[in-house]
Amino acid sequence: MASRLIQRMLRLPPPATRDLRIDRDLEVPMRDGAVLLADRWAPRVGGEGLPTVLMRGPYGRGGPVATQLVRPLAERGFQVLLQSARGTGGSSGAFEPPHNERLDGIDTVEWVCKQPWFGDALVLYGPSYLGYTQWAIADQLPTQVKAIIPAVTESAIAMAWMRRDAFNLESALGWGMLVDLQRRPASSIRFLLAARRRRRAEATLPLAEAGRVALGRHSDVIHNFLVHDDESPFWSGVDRGGHLQHVEVPASLVAGWYDVFLPGQLRDYALLQAAGRRPRLTVGPWSHSSSGVISAMLHEALDFGLAHAHSRTPADRAPVRVFVMGAGQWRDLPSWPPPGYQTRRYHLAPGGCLVIDPPISPASDGYRYDPADPTPIVGGARLLPGIKAGPVDNTRLEARPDVLTYSSEPLTEDLEIIGEVGAQIWFRSSLAHADVFVRLCDVDPRGRSTNICDGIAGLTHADDLTCVNVTLTPTAYLFRRSHRIRIQVSSGAFPLYNRNLGAGKPRLTATEMRIADQQVHHGPDHPSAIILPARTAH
Repeated sequence: MASRLIQRMLRLPPPATRDLRIDRDLEVPMRDGAVLLADRWAPRVGGEGLPTVLMRGPYGRGGPVATQLVRPLAERGFQVLLQSARGTGGSSGAFEPPHNERLDGIDTVEWVCKQPWFGDALVLYGPSYLGYTQWAIADQLPTQVKAIIPAVTESAIAMAWMRRDAFNLESALGWGMLVDLQRRPASSIRFLLAARRRRRAEATLPLAEAGRVALGRHSDVIHNFLVHDDESPFWSGVDRGGHLQHVEVPASLVAGWYDVFLPGQLRDYALLQAAGRRPRLTVGPWSHSSSGVISAMLHEALDFGLAHAHSRTPADRAPVRVFVMGAGQWRDLPSWPPPGYQTRRYHLAPGGCLVIDPPISPASDGYRYDPADPTPIVGGARLLPGIKAGPVDNTRLEARPDVLTYSSEPLTEDLEIIGEVGAQIWFRSSLAHADVFVRLCDVDPRGRSTNICDGIAGLTHADDLTCVNVTLTPTAYLFRRSHRIRIQVSSGAFPLYNRNLGAGKPRLTATEMRIADQQVHHGPDHPSAIILPARTAH
């Protein structure tokens, strides 16, 4: 019944068989003596010799991973090996994400290729952490590996969470909780039920106590996220981006416009492209946990992966396929970023206006930021299950006194943006330490404001008038005629990003909170603007 339901929900082709065998708890030895456990799924009849899909991760070997990601492939031409990462799911050793994934992955691939049931083709596949385990070894693969399919992930997994200037508290704390709860039955349900405890932990000061508040005990995973920022030598070797030039295996990347890993994943695509490779890229209107991601992954495995496993050419399609939000259409592109889009600046102006021509008179707008009542985040690029992600109504958020908005006049013709989005905000604070958060929105004729993309920058000399460059996440969006372009400017997006307490103390131990008076300047000498990759749509 579950198999038929998944087929209908994800619009999969009919299976070759639903009669599967599962060989559980296969022991895979590592070079240091650790033993990692894996389950092999295959057709009960004729499974040996089929192309093998390898999935490695920390989320167990049952539940949604098995029913949604593994079973559909084992029913449609693959055998699948699902392995629990070191220190998870009964595998020995300590789970120290993501330090052990390179050597453990290399050892596992070598083991698979020696098994009597293995044929001659291996495909690496999976989302999120299961995608990073592919990048960890992608530059050192034997010829038996025919393709990789990393989805909603990047080759520098989670490094962007630990930015020194903007710590992604929600993702780091929540993911640490998620993997810790994998040790117990019904972990997904336990995580959803622990939402109130997680919110309490996000508000805890000092942050050093957040892990204990969230779980009732110490967590090494959460502790490491909190203690070591992205410049710490603790994360040495985690970012595999510098090795992508040596990746030769065909790659198909699946991403979402509202996924936390999107910027890094587009970087990975660009690096492969620059190295002369011909990767595929699919970007849909999805967040990290969207069912659309699962469907796209499975279809890529059955088309791209299975074709390469049988030494066939996959079905012809453009190198880049993106979903243009607002238009509700898929678009084929020759590359990323695509050609044909010109930089267009919309300037902040008095009266909350957003205009093409820079205003001729200097002006500024102000607001007060209070870390005891931090500006919240609604929707957007979120990692965790159970949290509303993606496009949402921003009306209540924009009504807060600590959020400035600037809106264009209603558009007289459709405007399409595809590519990188940025903002330059001339900003000054009453404190040296402050954040600038910028969000791009679409306002429909009824006045509903819907978020498209956003970004944040942290400042350490904010009491000096400074032009702050804010990188927003890339997007593909069509603003319809009669809609308005709007940007928000604020100083927080809590709890997605840790609130800036204003005192400049280390985030792990800081408790002192200071209220800040912020100013956004605009005019001929301080041309604050949102920068869009635009063209008029016909």
